[in-house]
Amino acid sequence: MKEPKKNSNIFRRYLDNLYVSSEVPEVMKDLRSSDNNELLDKLADETWEEALAQDIGNKYEREEYRREAALLLKELKTVRTNPFRKICTIAASVAAVVAIAWGAVSYYNHLRDTNIEYTEVIASSGEKKVVTLPDGSVINLNSCTHLKYPNRFTKGVRRVELSGEAYFSVARNPEQPFIVKTNHFDVKVLGTKFNVKAYKEDEIVAVSVESGKVQVDMPEAMMRLVASEQALINTISGDYRKTKEDDQRVATWIHGNLRFKSTPIHDVAKELERVYNCKIKFAEGQEFDNLISGEHDNQTLLSVLQSIEYATGIKWRKEKNSYILYK
Repeated sequence: MKEPKKNSNIFRRYLDNLYVSSEVPEVMKDLRSSDNNELLDKLADETWEEALAQDIGNKYEREEYRREAALLLKELKTVRTNPFRKICTIAASVAAVVAIAWGAVSYYNHLRDTNIEYTEVIASSGEKKVVTLPDGSVINLNSCTHLKYPNRFTKGVRRVELSGEAYFSVARNPEQPFIVKTNHFDVKVLGTKFNVKAYKEDEIVAVSVESGKVQVDMPEAMMRLVASEQALINTISGDYRKTKEDDQRVATWIHGNLRFKSTPIHDVAKELERVYNCKIKFAEGQEFDNLISGEHDNQTLLSVLQSIEYATGIKWRKEKNSYILYK
């Protein structure tokens, strides 16, 4: 006779359908022995407890499941003939009850989710908008930004989709994480204030935190940020880094300011197009790899272009409805 612990491991693998054919003759012999009855009862109880531990549906569905499983367990404990076959039968029956209940809940959730309506908000060039979500969270949208969100948040998560730039003031709910999905990364929070800049056409995208903590999930990496920290991601090279902000001023664009920090000149041009609803082009045959830094408080487009010219030597001229940058 094998040791109880070893027997237990083998019987358990049989219940989980993990065994090799060479073990079958010896195990079947052990199963016929009355010395293993107590062990088999113990394994049956464990199977019952594991089944109960599965989260299925609402409290009414769980109670119905408990009643069904209780009948199965009662049958298991009152029958002693051919115990192994009985355990397998009961385990399969319990699994079937769980599967049916889980399937019903999944189908109900599917029907409920398919009835969810989505709202899409677009802030056009030179425009800003403020949106209040169903959970009370407030989002400020910058120019040329597209936001999509459900008319109600389902159990487990609050998810919105963003293309562009937005400042989030998220209502705290530890039981329901808030996720901002973008083309380049996802931002996960429980309740905090932060800014996401994720325009599809920009080389550099960023997440800046004003208060609380956020988690930035990228395809091959994850980064956690706290207040006054910023994540910068290069969409071309895939490089990313964390920086410390000099102060806690996040989303200065809400007040009409422009703020650049080693920003590629091409991204600066796109930013100016979005804010001032204009068209900026670069002279053909010339390379522009300048990085622009500085803050412009409620300045006109011409003032910003003049500041860039002073800092970099890049000149500009107006042609029809466009501004041409040249060296």
